[in-house]
Amino acid sequence: MTSTDNTAEAAPATDTPGYEQARDELIEVVRRLEAGGTSLEDSLALWERGEELAEVCRHWLEGARARLDASLAEKTPEARDD
Repeated sequence: MTSTDNTAEAAPATDTPGYEQARDELIEVVRRLEAGGTSLEDSLALWERGEELAEVCRHWLEGARARLDASLAEKTPEARDD
């Protein structure tokens, strides 16, 4: 298993933002929604974008969790056939 393989499993498609970028944009979307003053149409568009960004973040976090679990499993005595 190579680190390239792990990255490919953990990362969403290349046209999606990285975790930090998606998180930062999601924070901005929430800020704008909480501030109010946008039309219903704009608010709905922001909400939809927020849902997309939340899914990107969730995907990244699930991939990171899987990598951590795999790494921990490799280090436990039960996982080794010595």
